[in-house]
Amino acid sequence: MAKLVDIHTHNPRLGVLSPTMAGIHPWDAERELPMPEFSACDIVGETGLDYSTNVSKEAQYELFLKHLAAAEKFEKPVVLHVVKSFEDVMLALRRYTLQGVVFHGFIGSSEQAKRAISQGYYLSFGDRSLRSPRTCDVIATIPIENLFCETDDNTEFSIEKIYEEVAALRGISHEELASEIEKNYRRLFDIR
Repeated sequence: MAKLVDIHTHNPRLGVLSPTMAGIHPWDAERELPMPEFSACDIVGETGLDYSTNVSKEAQYELFLKHLAAAEKFEKPVVLHVVKSFEDVMLALRRYTLQGVVFHGFIGSSEQAKRAISQGYYLSFGDRSLRSPRTCDVIATIPIENLFCETDDNTEFSIEKIYEEVAALRGISHEELASEIEKNYRRLFDIR
């Protein structure tokens, strides 16, 4: 039986694969925070750009590039927070050779999904994603090789519930979804 993967959670639990992360959220880009110890984590992030906040775009971008450079240096994947900034994020990603890229809490358009997937990136979906009809269409149609599930900061939605809803949208069993996502996890971290 495949293990469930919660690719981005604030509430890790036993029995579920939840990679450790280190990063400074774009909302904190103007604060003088020390950079985390990236060598000790599984994934760099959550990092990215959020243009719906009052935090300076320049400060966010500078911080984002530092995270991407660290991910490249330490050969770690990145988990991205992307809000109203898809084009700038895609441009920045082209500057680095990264082990993997996961767009967390994806609620973008099908065109954005296609562009991210064409670069080999992963899309992760949680409860907010499932509330968007256009994102549910993306969940149902993207290649399963590019899909992850997550709980993010939600304590009311279990990862089991996310898997159940995603599997239903895709017309497959919970077990098949779990097996495919575990394969994605192994590929992301180059686990044989």
